[in-house]
Amino acid sequence: MSETPVRVRIAPSPTGPPHVGTAYIALFNYAFARSQGGKFVVRIEDTDQARSSRHYEEAILRALRWLGLAWDEGPDVGGPYGPYRQSERLPLYQHYAQELLERGAAYRCWCSPERLEAVRQQQRQAKLPLRYDGHCRTLSAAEIAACLRQGQPYVVRLKVPSRGETVVHDAFRGAIAFDNQQLDDQILLKSDGFPTYHLANVVDDHLMRISHVIRAEEWIASTPKHVLLYQAFGWQPPVFMHMPLLRNPDRSKISKRKNPVSLDYYRRQGYLPEAICNFLGLMGWSMPDEREIFSLEEMVQAFTFERIRLGGPIFDLQKLDWLNGVYIRRLPPEELVRRLYDQLITPLLHRLRDTLYLRRLIPLLQERLPTLGDFHSLAAYFYQTPLRYDPALLVPKGRSARETANVLAGAAEWLQRYEGPWQDAELESCLRAYLESTKWDARSLFMSLRVALTGRTASPPLFATMEVLGRELCLTRLEDAVAALQKQS
Repeated sequence: MSETPVRVRIAPSPTGPPHVGTAYIALFNYAFARSQGGKFVVRIEDTDQARSSRHYEEAILRALRWLGLAWDEGPDVGGPYGPYRQSERLPLYQHYAQELLERGAAYRCWCSPERLEAVRQQQRQAKLPLRYDGHCRTLSAAEIAACLRQGQPYVVRLKVPSRGETVVHDAFRGAIAFDNQQLDDQILLKSDGFPTYHLANVVDDHLMRISHVIRAEEWIASTPKHVLLYQAFGWQPPVFMHMPLLRNPDRSKISKRKNPVSLDYYRRQGYLPEAICNFLGLMGWSMPDEREIFSLEEMVQAFTFERIRLGGPIFDLQKLDWLNGVYIRRLPPEELVRRLYDQLITPLLHRLRDTLYLRRLIPLLQERLPTLGDFHSLAAYFYQTPLRYDPALLVPKGRSARETANVLAGAAEWLQRYEGPWQDAELESCLRAYLESTKWDARSLFMSLRVALTGRTASPPLFATMEVLGRELCLTRLEDAVAALQKQS
């Protein structure tokens, strides 16, 4: 498609569990790079410090490795254009923001949050688009100097032309024109010195010599701002290619509210990585001979973007189940035994052979244990996974399955962001803080959590149980419980 050496990237934000949408975009970047003899880069976009977590980063990389999407450059393997975490590249963004200020393509903005909210309220009342009103764009040199002397914090905004159009050239859709009057003077550098997505994205893609930006179509609306930045710097933009969004059967955008979207969920449920890659490869693309079963290597060998279909591909779980069954039946018996052992038996054996782990169970169970033979019936949920859920036990009286799924998903997200010690008292404080953000009472929430984590309505104290189960198993079970409830709603 181009004489320029092919260099593509996947740039996930580590703000949540690895998403199937990330894998979908990564797959097509990988297939294109390998088909063209190019490079596939992983870059971590972690400038959202409030939500980013190294735990999530590790989970994303682990999930991509599980799928077999090996990268040539990244935060774990290095490369000639590192570092590959944006949080480690801050001086670069600050340097280029200063360059934009000097070129007159950007300006400093001292507007307070209160003023910005007042402007938005006026725009809502007047039924106008919500955008910055350009107040600081017209400050005089003397006013700017005075603000700088006073040391007032400021952000740096892009100076979008007030007239004309910005044209985005999309390889799939052709030229897309945007009226500049509809574009906001986007913040490029925040007052804490961290860049927003727009500045960091453009600077990194240029410095890392990315030739093709292959991402989801939801980023089309942001691309004119990126084009303006390339123009301001005098840089050649990459080829933009926006893939169709994955959609639910009702044509809505795929989301965790309707289907499991975490790659970890599918791995834990026993889906094969080969089947996941094959399934995602069918999302908006097809083999030349239209066959539905193909390996990652076969996809690479046959890959061209000419076979992309822009209609929103349906994320059909029945189709995934069918594909996974095909792949399971194709495995040699010895290989199936190995995978079953890894999937189901090894984690159980590790826990049962760990005498230190068993000793941690004793204070929780000793008073409840009539005979040694009762140990398994009382303790099985500490080492068996996945659990089987009775949805009727998960849903408190007066609540629906959908409400319960949402509140448990929220608890999982809250715990994923929690970075304190995974201990009884601290976990209780963490979840009571989450309780205050919901409209639930403690009895209902904690009972749903108890059932989600143990499969039972009666167990040792909830937070002590969570401490022993550990972070990963607790998050796994919350995700499994949410998925079980989604099937009911």
